[in-house]
Amino acid sequence: MSYSQLAHLELLNALNNINSEADLNEFKDLVAHFFARKAQKAIDALWDEGVINESTIEQWGSEHMRTPYPSRNLHRR
Repeated sequence: MSYSQLAHLELLNALNNINSEADLNEFKDLVAHFFARKAQKAIDALWDEGVINESTIEQWGSEHMRTPYPSRNLHRR
């Protein structure tokens, strides 16, 4: 059985024990913190390897990374 399949089973078992909105919110918080920690570790590794630095992060702060959409005429008749 793959790790992905094992993870699915673990999640299903956890979900079977959610009996209230408070449980659901706590579960969602746990999952969010799990992925936040993984993201922080990845960013720390990039920093330690010199891939990113303070200048990179400042540059990210000024970027506008919006999805480009084709312009359309909203006032068509």
